[in-house]
Amino acid sequence: MGGIHTSPEGARAVERRYRELLERWPVPYEHVRVPTGHGETFVVVCGPAGAPPLLLLHGSGTNSAMWLADVATWARRFRVHAVDLIGEPGLSAPSRPPLEPGLYAGWLAEVLAGLGVERVSIAAVSLGGWMALDFATRWPGRVERLALMCPSGVGRQRWLPLLGALPLLVFGGERGRRRAMRLVLGPAAGPPPPDDDFAEFALLIHRSFRPRRGKLPIFPDAALGRLTMPLLMIAGGRDRMLDSYGTRRRLLRAAPNADVRLLPGTGHLLPAHTREIMDFLETAHA
Repeated sequence: MGGIHTSPEGARAVERRYRELLERWPVPYEHVRVPTGHGETFVVVCGPAGAPPLLLLHGSGTNSAMWLADVATWARRFRVHAVDLIGEPGLSAPSRPPLEPGLYAGWLAEVLAGLGVERVSIAAVSLGGWMALDFATRWPGRVERLALMCPSGVGRQRWLPLLGALPLLVFGGERGRRRAMRLVLGPAAGPPPPDDDFAEFALLIHRSFRPRRGKLPIFPDAALGRLTMPLLMIAGGRDRMLDSYGTRRRLLRAAPNADVRLLPGTGHLLPAHTREIMDFLETAHA
C-alpha cells in the first residue's frame, strides 16, 4: 500500500498509542487543527494566554509526544504551540510536498496565520530544524529566537549508516530494529530510564512507518547569512546522520549571532537540554 505507513493496522496502533501519550501532557492544553493548502495541521497549545509564543517542531519519524519531558518548563513563560509536521506519524495530514526550499516555509506561515501568531521563537529538532531554517531564512523578522537541535540542511547528510541499517530493518526482527536505530542515531548520552515509554513508542512507529526518501536541500551561505536573530545550535559530535562539525563551521561563518555547541561523545539523539534552551529563550523576555 502507499501512504506513510505500511499497513492500516500499523497506522491505527501508532495513532492509538500517540493519543494515550497526549493524555499525559503535563500542563493544561488544547488541541487545535489548522487548515492549510497541504492539509490539516494538528497543534497542541498550552501555556499562559498572551505569553510570548514558542513554536515546537519535532524530527522525522515522530510527533509532538517527543516534547512531553520539556513542555512543562517552557510553558511557564511561553504560549507553546507543538506542531505535528505534515507527512509524519502524528495527527496532521499525511501529505508530503517535495522537500524544496520555500514549500515548508509557506506551510509554516499558514499554520502561524491560523494560530494568530505573527512573530515567534522556535525550538526544533533534525527535520523540524530544516523546516525552521526554511522559514527563518525567508522571514527572519518573524523569528524572535531560534533553538536548533541536530538541524538538517547545514552540514552534509550521511548515507552509509542508513544503508547499513537496511538489512537489520528488513531481516532482523525486533532485535534488528533496535540495533538499526542505534546504528543510525549513534551513541546516546546515557542509558534510557527504565520507564522510557517514548523509546518504546519510537520502535512502534518504525515497525510500520515509511520514512521520507531523498536528500534534504542544503541551505547556501547567503540564506544562512539572513539568520540575524539569536540562534542556539546543539548537536552531537558523533552524529551518524549529519556532519555536525560541518554544521558548526558553516553556522559560525555565516550566521552573525550563532551560539554553536557540540557534544563530542553524543550522536543524533541528544540528552535533554530543557533548562539550557529555556535560559536561551528567556533572555529576550527577562
